[in-house]
Amino acid sequence: MIGLLQRVSSAAVVVDGVQVGAIDAGLMVLVCAERGDTEKEADALLHKLLGYRVFADEAGKMNRSVTDVAGGLLLVPQFTLAADTKSGTRPSFTPAAAPADGARLFEYFVRQARLRHPQVATGQFGADMQVSLTNDGPVTFWLQVEPKLQ
Repeated sequence: MIGLLQRVSSAAVVVDGVQVGAIDAGLMVLVCAERGDTEKEADALLHKLLGYRVFADEAGKMNRSVTDVAGGLLLVPQFTLAADTKSGTRPSFTPAAAPADGARLFEYFVRQARLRHPQVATGQFGADMQVSLTNDGPVTFWLQVEPKLQ
């Protein structure tokens, strides 16, 4: 699974002219399931992003997590993060999970996030979303959890 984290001062998602999710300061995370991902990878990614230290402490160092600062968490599904862009001028999406698996894993990810974090908003899987944000920093990190081969 892939998470593209952006530290934001605010972020929102609009679908068909209606705001479906918004946060003030916190993390806006684009979330993508890849082929072979399971709930195990979703849990590992969530654990990592909730503890990822991207917020400043008293000394100005990135030493606090979204949990530490009680920030908002806006989770937005985005399968295009799995694009294979190695050749040609058109991305291939074969690395992405099938739509049904992607939807299932995104919903699982959201449910688990809501159990572990008090402020979780979301985008809408499969919708044409308008995402706006004010990236604070800018601070952006790519997190990826790959299935472990047996």
